Amino acid sequence: MTKDNVTVREVALDALIKIEKNQAYSHLLVNHTLKEAGLSQQDTGLLTELVYGTIARRLTLDYYLSPFLQKGKKKRELWVDVLLRLSVYQMVYLDRIPDRAIVHEAVKIANKRGHKGISGLINGVLRSIQREGVPAVTAIKDEIERLAVETSHPEWLVKKWVAQYGYHDAQAMALQNNQPPETSLRVNQMKVTVADVIAQFETEGIEAVPSNILPELAVTIKKGNPFSTTVYKTGLVTAQDEASMLVGVLAGVEAGMDVLDTCAAPGGKTTHLAEALNGTGSVTSFDLHKQKIRLIQEQVDRLQLSNVKADMQDAKKLTERLDGSYDRVLVDAPCTGLGVIRRKPDIRWSKTEEDTVRIVDTQRTILENASQFVHQGGTLVYSTCTVDHEENDHVVEAFLDSHGFEVDTKAYERLPSRVREEGRFGPYGLTILPQDFKTDGFFMVALKRKES
Repeated sequence: MTKDNVTVREVALDALIKIEKNQAYSHLLVNHTLKEAGLSQQDTGLLTELVYGTIARRLTLDYYLSPFLQKGKKKRELWVDVLLRLSVYQMVYLDRIPDRAIVHEAVKIANKRGHKGISGLINGVLRSIQREGVPAVTAIKDEIERLAVETSHPEWLVKKWVAQYGYHDAQAMALQNNQPPETSLRVNQMKVTVADVIAQFETEGIEAVPSNILPELAVTIKKGNPFSTTVYKTGLVTAQDEASMLVGVLAGVEAGMDVLDTCAAPGGKTTHLAEALNGTGSVTSFDLHKQKIRLIQEQVDRLQLSNVKADMQDAKKLTERLDGSYDRVLVDAPCTGLGVIRRKPDIRWSKTEEDTVRIVDTQRTILENASQFVHQGGTLVYSTCTVDHEENDHVVEAFLDSHGFEVDTKAYERLPSRVREEGRFGPYGLTILPQDFKTDGFFMVALKRKES
């Protein structure tokens, strides 16, 4: 029960309805809901699983429900469909809750929210599923449609991934997107080592191990909530996915350098670059939105970094603010975010094929603008948290055609050995799919100005 005697499933239902109605970002809404609901640690875990799981499996759940719902009838209210999905998710994917308890709870919620006919419908549908089981996905003949339903991704996206990466990799990526992500933390090497952090976490009841791909820079949390610890509050670590950390490693900043981060929020890469400078040089961080600058500043303050200046600026119009040049310029471009579906499962439903087309123009403009501020001999790093070729390789290819830059393949030598050996290196950059290292999907490339 929550502090208002509302059950966890009712809280989950309300959150899911808000996400559906308002296209709210699930991770932000869940965080807000957890703060408001006053749940126990056990119920916090259940709520997160129910909300994320029901969103992630939406297409599969609708396929399971379709034979049990009469077609051609008056359209049901949104909350009814969401409650059915939520209930079937528990019946199919959670083995610790008995089916009868799930049905009983769903009918209780329906009685509270609607009339007897609705609670009767929900009771009838769920009991039929309990008796007969759900339909087999293998019955779908078309392989793209079958993969879409099996992994609960929109068909247009699965089709695109199969075209870009082949069926096997598309399937592996879609399956990995439905696995819960682990928490990775970057260690502030200005203050401590990975071994120090692991030992200090242990005293606070947190189990952490060195990262699989960045063992000297990061830890992975195996048990416990690190964000309420002294280790976190005193700025010894920062939450960041390991693939995102690789961008900072690729940049290869050295003491005394001046760095520009053009699209910096929420500040993971900015603070990484600042820590790598070890109190020297400078990092100028820009973002378009005032509230996002506040997020960067909060991280800078917590980490006690003195060499970062964060300010509001449109990365498409850098010439309005800048007239100098930098040793390193980072463009972590706005993108469709299709590499972070594990963390934000609603992205798969909120993005469309047209979004890719629209965002590419913005990416090209920012990259062209930022390239003007790279020192002769400096490095321009382009990265995204998407796996789409159009936003990645194609943007870089078009840029290289006419801007006097080339791919700096030597920069790859800075990456850890496992990534160098197993990474998907193409002519225009490194692509990381979620299944490669169990990280977010990412793209990154270091570019250098051609010698005159």
